[in-house]
Amino acid sequence: MADSHTTSHTTSPTASHDAASAVPSEAASQPASPGVHPGERAAPQPLKLIAIRDTPLSLDEVFRAVGDEAAGGTALFVGTVRNHDGGADVDALGYSAHPSAETELRRVAEKVAADFPVRALAAVHRVGDLEVGDLAVVVAVSCPHRAEAFEACRRLIDDLKHEVPIWKHQRFSDGTEEWVGSC
Repeated sequence: MADSHTTSHTTSPTASHDAASAVPSEAASQPASPGVHPGERAAPQPLKLIAIRDTPLSLDEVFRAVGDEAAGGTALFVGTVRNHDGGADVDALGYSAHPSAETELRRVAEKVAADFPVRALAAVHRVGDLEVGDLAVVVAVSCPHRAEAFEACRRLIDDLKHEVPIWKHQRFSDGTEEWVGSC
């Protein structure tokens, strides 16, 4: 079983490098379509925050990462540690990730961005020991319209849970425990 680890990759318009020179303009990267505003199309580089972390997650950080003036809809999903599962009381749990987890998370995010007109996307998953009520995963997607944002966010969290190699170790009040694989 892989040990918990921390890796992080952030692409942000507030990064210290000159974003204008690092990111091609939408006009240069996508052919003009008569009657279609550039904001109706996917952004050329929509992945803004992709990370696996052993530190507490921040809703504000994820929400800020997906801010985009062309987005008319932003959907955000927060997964928290609940106090029960399968009829048993949960005291705590831990997440472990395979070393390839962040690469797989990026692959899942890229697929969602390719399938929807995503303006900005962020996904962060926690590893390590968590308590009931802690944030385990936060994902968000901004799109030109709300229906697209909801659909893309749902696909992102569903595919993350099924394809990214992160495992949950639950500890129950009766002293039993179980491992649950996400993929």
